[in-house]
This record gives sequence, structure tokens and C-alpha cells, in this order.
Amino acid sequence: MTSTTTGTRTPATAAPGPTGLTDQLARITPRPTRVGLVAGGLGAYWPQFPALLPKLQASAREVSARLAALDCEVVDVGFISDEREGARAADRLRAADCDLIVGFLTTYMTASMLVPIAQRAGAPVLLLNLQPTEAMDHDTFDTGDWLAYCGACPLPEMANAFRRCGVEFRSVSGYLADERAWTRIERWVRAAGVRAALRTGRHGLLGHLYPGMMDVATDPTLVSAQLGGHVEILEIDDLRVRVEKVTGAETDARVALAREAFTLDSSVVDEDLRWGARVSVALDRLVDDFALDSLAYYHRGLDGETHERVGAGFILGASLLTARGIPACGEYELRTSLAMLMFDRLGAGGSFTEIQALNFRDGVVEMGHDGPAHLAISARRPLLRGLGTYHGKRGWGVSVEFDVAHGPVTAFGLGQLRDGTFRFVAAEGTVTGGPLLQIGNTTSRVDFGRDPGEWVDAWSATGVDHHWALGTGHRVADLAAVADLLGIELVVVGPGGGA
Repeated sequence: MTSTTTGTRTPATAAPGPTGLTDQLARITPRPTRVGLVAGGLGAYWPQFPALLPKLQASAREVSARLAALDCEVVDVGFISDEREGARAADRLRAADCDLIVGFLTTYMTASMLVPIAQRAGAPVLLLNLQPTEAMDHDTFDTGDWLAYCGACPLPEMANAFRRCGVEFRSVSGYLADERAWTRIERWVRAAGVRAALRTGRHGLLGHLYPGMMDVATDPTLVSAQLGGHVEILEIDDLRVRVEKVTGAETDARVALAREAFTLDSSVVDEDLRWGARVSVALDRLVDDFALDSLAYYHRGLDGETHERVGAGFILGASLLTARGIPACGEYELRTSLAMLMFDRLGAGGSFTEIQALNFRDGVVEMGHDGPAHLAISARRPLLRGLGTYHGKRGWGVSVEFDVAHGPVTAFGLGQLRDGTFRFVAAEGTVTGGPLLQIGNTTSRVDFGRDPGEWVDAWSATGVDHHWALGTGHRVADLAAVADLLGIELVVVGPGGGA
């Protein structure tokens, strides 16, 4: 068994973040997506056509190399020729704990060779039918040459057998240099990485529900049941005690980082900036101590006491965490922090968002939120603004103001139905320029290709809650792949009528 590991994908479509930042803002490096690869063909052919197996093995090596170039760890168990070799490969792939199993059909092979692998691996299965070139050379090919192009032949057999055995699968057909096929393959690899991030993730839920927000309430057990992972229940005192231990020197360093990462508005009060910086250092420790991959929080507090001040000091630190790949959002929005995590792992960024207003004159929906944002997708250097009042919340301090990078974007949230089932809800649009509020909130003008009022009606009817993630790029195809691997419904609100 060979294993190839490459680095973590850098979001390709995200706008560049602030320049000159220190290593303190370096992104986390999640475990690479682990892809198990097995290639095969019918062993009866090898003595009949001696030149065939070396050709097929060369194709398998090419597929292995192309997969490794997708920033994943490839667990290549080699080439199998019968069901006994398939059973041995199944044991090796099961032990490797793969996130995706790729079966490369190089020529005809029986379903008995791959079904045990699919049954035992405990991971989604992707079947590849990639022939050597676009078409055969009919004038010169003999039977052995033809068989190297025969990967499509067993695909219906595999599909039938997998379905009868209760095994879900996906397939991609094309040829080795077919970039359209490799775009689809890469999408499945990315989706498997998102599934793995959820399956092994640790998600912090700190404080308590914002009173009355019935849509936001989420049963943590349903997260583990439907998405996987663990929800860690945290209290405001878990953060308070860490805030109290932050030193002056650590606070100074975090203030310096904030000055590098943000433009500071004249409304920022030094004392409030230092408090936000101090809470930010403590948040980093909280995340490290509990090994968190995401965080949702809210605490109300009262009359400026310590807990209220801690709750009001989240925004700077939560934004810095989100920029590092550990999404954090307010108002106890566990499902939105999970949507932000999925978007981050897809390279889309993902900022905490809700509807702010409709602009019928310009045909856009104005959306954003007070609180944390994903700095890597800002249209420009983000601003820190001082606020004497957090609307709808208690406390005061510094808040982040920015506009998501102009161009294609996707809104993505997790709705929940009457029976507790989650559903994905998404809509593709375009962020356009124009006037924005200057109130210490993220704000973006999004054109969804239809009347803003009609879009809001269709979006609201899906069962999405009133928060979601806004990310760069059109991501519905990626989300469809993730939803497929998780067995979750995806509802797309398009530019036409209805959802």
C-alpha cells in the first residue's frame, strides 16, 4: 500500500485577505482528505493478451497521480484481478479509514471484485470509468487494444449489484485527460473532505439561546445523528476564567495584530479595543483546550457585569478565528456555524449573514450581520468600528464592517423540518457595488436574478432559519455533492419562480 500526502487546499476563489499579517493569523491545516484507490480488471484476460495488463496498470498510476494532485492523501492498494484480491484490498482500505473510496474500472471486471470493498470500507464510493483517450483507433485496434477501453462495460453491472446490496455509489465516465471528468472527480473529493470535517468535527456551543429565537434552537444530538461529530456544551465561565488569565503583553500583541488586519475607525475606543483583544486571546485558548473546529455563542448578561462584558467582546476574536478556518458566529447559531465550516472547507469563506433590507430600485437583497465575519472574502481591508450599542444585545465594544468580494456568491443555510430532519438550502447570486450602511455590520448587496421580494418569499418558504453563510463563488454543484454524501436534501432557490 502506498500513501501520498499533499498540502491543504488554499481557497482559490476567495478574495485576498489583509496583507502583512503575522503568523498568529495563519490558517489551520486540517487532515487532508483520505482517498482510497483500487484499480482492477478481469484476470482471465492477462494470459490471453499479455500487453493489456501493463497498459491498464499505467492508466491506474496516472489516476493515482491525478488524485494526489487534488490536495488529498491517496491510499493506493494497487491493482486487483479477482474477488480474492478484492477482499484483501477491502481489508486494507477499511483499516486506512478513508473518506472516499475510488474504484477505477480499467476494463471489464466482475461486481464481486468491488462489492466487498464498498460494503466494508465505511466510506462513500466513487466509480471511475476513464478510458485511455477520447476514442479508439478502429483501423488498428485488436481485441487486446479494445479491452483497454472497456471500463464502461462493467459500470451497469456494478450499479445493479451495489443497489441490490444496499450500497450507495457515484460514477464519473470520461477519458484520462478529460478535464470535464476531472472537474467532477475533484468535486467529489472536496465533498468527501467536507463530510470528513463534519464526521470528526468538534463544535462548540457556548452560552445560551437568544431568547425567543425558535428557529435557531438545535438539538445537539441531531447534529451528531445527521452530520456526525461532537457538540461540546460550553459555559460563559469557560471563557471568563481564560480572559482573566490573559496577560498585558498578550493583549498588546493581539492589539497589534488587529491593527495589521483591520482599518480602525476613529470611533474605536482604545479601552474597548484592548478588551476585544484580550477576549480574542482567551477565545484562542478555549478553542485549543477543547479542540474545537467551530463555535456558536451567545450570552446576554446584565448592567455591564463581567459576563456581559465577555459576551460583548467576542467579535474581534471570532472574526480572527473564522479567518483561520475555525468559523465562529453569534446568537447561538449552531447550524450556521456548521454551514460556515462547510463553506470554509470548500474554499468559499463563509460569513455570518441575515437579511437586512430589500432594495427594489436596484434589484438587490442587502444582507449581512453584526459580529464576526470571514476576513478572507472581504472586498477590501475590513474596518473595525466602535459601537456604544449593539442593537438587540447588551454591551458595547468594537465590531467588524465589510462588504463581501464583488462577484458570484452563494447563500447557504441549514433548515430544519418538523420531524427534526436537516435540509440544505442554497441560492446563487452576485454581489454588486453600491451604497452600504456604515454601522459596524457586514453588508453586501446581492442580486439573485429576480425581484428581491419574490426571492425573499421563496427563500423563507424553504424552512431555512433567519441566519446563514454567505460565501464566494457559485457553489450549488459542490453543495449538491456534499448533500449526496450526507444523505441530506438540497433545496435550491433559483432565479426563476419558486424554490
